[in-house]
Amino acid sequence: MSGYYFAWACCLALVVFLVVLLRRRRLREKYALTWIVVALGVCVLGAFPGVIENIATAVGVVTPSNLLFAMALILLLAVCIQLSVEITGLEEETRTLAEELALLRFDVETLQGSNAPEGTSTAPDGATTTPDGPTGSSGGSRRGA
Repeated sequence: MSGYYFAWACCLALVVFLVVLLRRRRLREKYALTWIVVALGVCVLGAFPGVIENIATAVGVVTPSNLLFAMALILLLAVCIQLSVEITGLEEETRTLAEELALLRFDVETLQGSNAPEGTSTAPDGATTTPDGPTGSSGGSRRGA
């Protein structure tokens, strides 16, 4: 089997695998689209090996395989940059959500503290403390000896 046929078969298998991941919702469309385009491009290069030789000649690269490695390096760099941008956005969103959650917890604790009977306070774990001693969430009194 020629190396071109092997590359072509691998790329078709990759496209099928990506479609399966999309259908199972394990991969989002915005990421899969890039990989499907790359796999289809490599399928074309595998089916028509003269294309990469013509491109290498037009660009001025002596060996077509060097052009493939350079293109692969540029593609991987672009993917790393895209994922870094996504991670940055997710970190910002996570920080914002954590701040909003902290504010909401503060508001809930403040409201619980203002609705508690006089002489009681609410602990952070939700247990109520009275002058007689702590009570659990079941409402029963636990007095120490």
